[in-house]
Amino acid sequence: MAAISFIAGLNPPASSRAWCSTPHPTLPILATATGTSLRIYSLNSLTLLSTIAGGHKRSIRSCAWKPGNSDTATIATGSFDASVGIWSQDEDDNEEWKFAIVLDGHESEVKSVAWSTGGNLLATCSRDKSVWIWEEVGEDDYETVAVLQEHEGDVKCVKWHPEEELLASASYDDDIRLWREEIDDWGCIAVLRGHQSTVWAVDWEPLSGRDETVGSRLVSCSDDVTIRIWKKSPGQEERQAQSRLSIIKSSSAEEWTEEAQLPRTHVRTIYSVAWSKDSHRIVSVGGDGKIVVYAEDKEASKQWRVVAVHECGHQEFEINHVAWTRAKIVGGSVQEVIVTTGDDGEVKLWAVS
Repeated sequence: MAAISFIAGLNPPASSRAWCSTPHPTLPILATATGTSLRIYSLNSLTLLSTIAGGHKRSIRSCAWKPGNSDTATIATGSFDASVGIWSQDEDDNEEWKFAIVLDGHESEVKSVAWSTGGNLLATCSRDKSVWIWEEVGEDDYETVAVLQEHEGDVKCVKWHPEEELLASASYDDDIRLWREEIDDWGCIAVLRGHQSTVWAVDWEPLSGRDETVGSRLVSCSDDVTIRIWKKSPGQEERQAQSRLSIIKSSSAEEWTEEAQLPRTHVRTIYSVAWSKDSHRIVSVGGDGKIVVYAEDKEASKQWRVVAVHECGHQEFEINHVAWTRAKIVGGSVQEVIVTTGDDGEVKLWAVS
């Protein structure tokens, strides 16, 4: 079995619980949500570059970088104060950030925010059981295009498909829902059922290296300590294209099935899961402090195996979030690393060898 080796912690760590750390898609920087602020770290020096504060009254739970090739970065934040903030990097001083706009509408804590691949749509979800979709219609100007209220519990996570305008949401009601725009109206086109308790997070299989004969797949993790892989049923692409020609809307336009369950390794709630675009492995973390890496057996269809396990990644503290990224480790070359974020305020980088 491979080993998960500690590389370094980002310095300085936060003095309170850190909820998540999100690497920028193209720049060597990372944002960590802790307290009412965002901390921007360099993935080259592994040190703090900026602290963004002043926009939220309660803790920031989630953050997401806007995709695009702009010279300055933009990031969205979701807070326990029920608001969503959008921040932009100063064009003249990259260490300075401005609070561009606040998006109000949710009635309770915002748990997750996510940009579509094109960067024109922002999805948010909340303890109020709703998913909102916002569209950028001008500079610092956003309109609500959908309020989706079919979940029966706290919505924990939203995630956009890496290629399509297809949104996945995970909830306290044990369900995963998939949403598309059909005839100028957003609606639920599939409900993925199988988990026996709260679904905390989902992540799409990256496009790079994906088997085109398999099609889109989604990974989910839950309070029931399982990790499941979901895929669209065979032939759905043709039926989906045909259904879009009809003016009759269907509440189940797509059929998704559970393809596999990963080997059970965690003993407490699994809070976060991430699918690598480089190694195509999956990593999970949770309340038991374990970091677990899985790989798909290409020779045996639908079979996954545990590649590596690291116990007590943040000592006795729970690990709230995990992500894959690439970083230039001091004295070495750029390599794929795992980023974990914990209740101890630490953000740690790990290598799998």
